[in-house]
Amino acid sequence: MSDPLTLWRNAHIATCDDSMRIIQNGALLTRGSTIEWVGPEADLPVSREAAVSYKQHDLLGAWITPALIDCHTHLVFASTRAPEYAQRLRGRSYTEIAREGGGILSTMRAVRAAPETQLFDESAPRLQALLAEGVTTVEIKSGYGLTLPDEAKMLRTARNLAQAYPVTIKTTFLGAHTVPPEFKGRPDDYIDTIINDWLPALHGEGLIDAVDVFCENIAFNVAQSERLFNAAHKLDLPVKMHAEQLTNLGGTQMATRHHALSCDHLEYATEADAAALASSNTTAVLLPIAFYCLADDRKPPVQALRKAGAQLALATDCNPGSAPTTSLLLAMSMGTRLFGLTPEEALAGVTRNAAHALGLQRERGALAQGQVADFVAWNVHSIEELSYWIGFNPRRTTVRAGRIV
Repeated sequence: MSDPLTLWRNAHIATCDDSMRIIQNGALLTRGSTIEWVGPEADLPVSREAAVSYKQHDLLGAWITPALIDCHTHLVFASTRAPEYAQRLRGRSYTEIAREGGGILSTMRAVRAAPETQLFDESAPRLQALLAEGVTTVEIKSGYGLTLPDEAKMLRTARNLAQAYPVTIKTTFLGAHTVPPEFKGRPDDYIDTIINDWLPALHGEGLIDAVDVFCENIAFNVAQSERLFNAAHKLDLPVKMHAEQLTNLGGTQMATRHHALSCDHLEYATEADAAALASSNTTAVLLPIAFYCLADDRKPPVQALRKAGAQLALATDCNPGSAPTTSLLLAMSMGTRLFGLTPEEALAGVTRNAAHALGLQRERGALAQGQVADFVAWNVHSIEELSYWIGFNPRRTTVRAGRIV
């Protein structure tokens, strides 16, 4: 017997579908965890008598959007890097600190020393803060263990968080985050180890949903990144890239040839990179909080990306070094103020386009027939308020898979 229909009525709806429809006085019909219909309440495809028999929720004129998606986080980690932030306030650069053994390697030491229970306990409050803002899907990367057991420990923690909280978590293996001390001066040998040993082992345990690489002059070059991508493809794993954040090495061009799900950061991307992203359908993920915290003066080429027709997503980049945040709403606000996105682009960036960056566009990110019934009711007078408020959370109710959380 199929699940009964549920009617969610008396709402203003931002569908975040391809046309970014706005429906005044709208309603949704859900069956179980899936959306069956969305449109003006006056056009309900059932009789008034039949609707009376459904379970109903009066949304009291609230604005409804798809639940938010944070498509780029490093949420599982131990300790913080607050002292390094203080160093950067005194004028030292992120690159200088990293080259002297700080940065990612600092968090690596903390993660290696932390038992799995500690990783879970430290990460859970960060996840809860995201959920409180209407997020129901989160990507979590590894990349702070940099040994096979410690990378596995991070990925298992992400899987365990998904079991403990009402959230969908996609895990991304970022073993190629930086060269660990054991391979100092031997990045090619490290990539070989990842390809030949770690990637098959972690994939065999069911811990990986995608593979990422930090393609940068303080991490891995284009040729090394491409070798990793080729290995991922052999396992039918999608790929992603941290690209053009501090310099332009040509990573975006290579990643788009491999039809990467996303290229992220992109401060040093060019018009040619923007065209490649658009033609390959690879999502450009912008991370304005990292831009803010690193006090960079080079912004992603938003106008070129927009002109080329690239899909623009936004994410927190939650991490202990360059983006110590758990607010996707703040990322929306900074995306509009710092990068010049419109409120509509910011909303699409944390819904429809964020889903695309995770390969989930067929099931999440829009309010449309057949999509998962993940949505949020907001206490706002206009949808533009979602990228307007700073430090205020207007979420009223989160619905995940058709159930109120």
